[in-house]
Amino acid sequence: MGNPLDFFKSPIAISAMLGWIIAQLIKVPVGFMRTKRWDWALLINAGGMPSSHSALMSAVTTAIGLALGWDSPLFILAISSTGIVVYDATGVRRQAGFHAERINHILRNVVSEHKIDDAEMKELREIIGHSPAEAVVGMLLGIGIAIVVWLLMT
Repeated sequence: MGNPLDFFKSPIAISAMLGWIIAQLIKVPVGFMRTKRWDWALLINAGGMPSSHSALMSAVTTAIGLALGWDSPLFILAISSTGIVVYDATGVRRQAGFHAERINHILRNVVSEHKIDDAEMKELREIIGHSPAEAVVGMLLGIGIAIVVWLLMT
């Protein structure tokens, strides 16, 4: 059984953590460029540019490939899991965001027609998934981070 702090010596673990953290940090200035206002909630929110889920998964998958080989069973499992996560982020979660937009629109119309009290309405979160571009940028970021970490740590 190893020392729990050995986790921080692992290029795979460092790649994963940095992939997620850096992607989340990048969302703040990207959000500012889009809206001209600082939104610090982007540090913890899902959705937005780049995809932190895609960055994390691509970073860990690339690091596993570098460490264990591109034909290792663990790399095959990691790349399969990455595919599922990216598919979910750009497919299911993105569609759920589109549904939330439409439901919120319907609720606003119902409130404006005074059919329900405004106090009863709680809008759904609309940005929970990613566009394909957000996922691709996240994946490229994760791959780049893993390569840099690998070169620095090995």
